Amino acid sequence: MAVSSGKTSDIKNDPNAEVFDIELKRAGFVRGENLIVESYSAEGRPERHEALAREVVSTQPDVIVSFGTPLTLRFKAATSTIPIVALTGDPIRFGLLSSLAHPGGNITGVSLDAGVEVWGKRLELLTEAVPKLSKVLFVSTQEGWDGPGGGATREAAQKLGISLVRATVNSPADEAEYRRVFSSIQRDQVDGIVLSDDTENYKHRFLLVQLIQQVRLPALYHLREQVEAGGLMAYSYDLKSALRRQAMQVAEVLRGANPADMPYFQETRFELVINLKTAKELGLEIPAGLVAGAAAVIE
Repeated sequence: MAVSSGKTSDIKNDPNAEVFDIELKRAGFVRGENLIVESYSAEGRPERHEALAREVVSTQPDVIVSFGTPLTLRFKAATSTIPIVALTGDPIRFGLLSSLAHPGGNITGVSLDAGVEVWGKRLELLTEAVPKLSKVLFVSTQEGWDGPGGGATREAAQKLGISLVRATVNSPADEAEYRRVFSSIQRDQVDGIVLSDDTENYKHRFLLVQLIQQVRLPALYHLREQVEAGGLMAYSYDLKSALRRQAMQVAEVLRGANPADMPYFQETRFELVINLKTAKELGLEIPAGLVAGAAAVIE
């Protein structure tokens, strides 16, 4: 059986890919034995998504595994028959389907979006950790800034009396582009950083931790593993759990299940993770109440 994995990051170099593979193996599908996986990448260029989707569809795989809402929308436009198992934002808000319980088409998957309110919550948490916060930098692609997450962050900033400025990551969103963005940041101009959940940011998630450490600014991330790598805080879903669930859905499709009848799972549990060692290095004293409410504290 064949699986095509259309990604904007390279699955072969992603440690989380092992989580996906282990779950598939538990379900009886092993790469190189009874499973062929062909990986594709847009190399950090969203403008290539349309062509990539057409290329993948032309190979006629048994199932397409898609990561990210923009790419999944391209796959939706490219095929209405090949099963697609996706990891996305809110599939209803973005027009992928009309019902989570009964998708009704060729797409199912896992949503990592519990609503735009999460973005406001992230900014609120950063203000609790940094009481004198007045100007925050939002690191995002243009698409992320214009999208629901960017809009919700701007609205939250206005309510909190915080000035929100953006650092736009241009295409191609490669290492050189991220280094360019952070080389232009002057520490005395902003008090903190919030990262968007762009798919492009995911590929460079550990580079982002390193670059933010260099400018010595408090930041709110969206992945727990970034905090484990030295980031200050994250308000995060369980990515590994989501990948396991997505792999289980792929296995179901390979056994003959119809995506139209497979509920699209909505992630609802978000957890606060704090790195107190990083806080100390930044000269921050995280309020006891915030620490007490964290699901995990790294010391």
